[in-house]
Amino acid sequence: MTLRRTSAALVIGLALGCTFYGCSSSPHSVKAAVKPDKERKAAPDFSLKDSDGKTVRLSDYKGKVVLLDFWATWCGPCKIEIPWLKEFQRKFRDKGFEVIGVSMDEEGWQVVKPFVTELAINYRVVIGDDSMAQLYGGVDALPTAFVIDREGKIAAVHVGLTSKGEIEHGIEQVLEATSAKGDRGSAPVSAQLTFAR
Repeated sequence: MTLRRTSAALVIGLALGCTFYGCSSSPHSVKAAVKPDKERKAAPDFSLKDSDGKTVRLSDYKGKVVLLDFWATWCGPCKIEIPWLKEFQRKFRDKGFEVIGVSMDEEGWQVVKPFVTELAINYRVVIGDDSMAQLYGGVDALPTAFVIDREGKIAAVHVGLTSKGEIEHGIEQVLEATSAKGDRGSAPVSAQLTFAR
């Protein structure tokens, strides 16, 4: 009887932990501040199809600040974050910002398309796989979000569920920093608008 109660408590504890901190095999949720320019590394480029069959390449977004979000339909913390990402897409789009969602669902578009429709996701979504995750150093937890600056470099990484305010503050910092440099990325942005929804 005691063993059953202990097992049930462990299962409930794990489920709650996954819900609040991210679905991960690692013990901690990592929340990183925006890195100084000299410490940023280039974000790996990729070529994946969106739900309309159009090719999405990170390199096509150079000149914009991008939040690249690894997520899945079955991930509780991801469902908490999605409304925030939709809001950021609306709020910062005119400043040269885009969200790209990388679904890690093994079932692919069969489960992702209805989910995207149901939640009225307003940003580009592509299907990723293990090789895509490995490009970004191995994504061990969902959600994992990379904030990529206008030069295509990783400015911040959020592993696990991060507060809305922290993500938003990081986006604002990267947008403001690049604007303060004379908005170097603004010229090519209009040529990339064909990829925005």
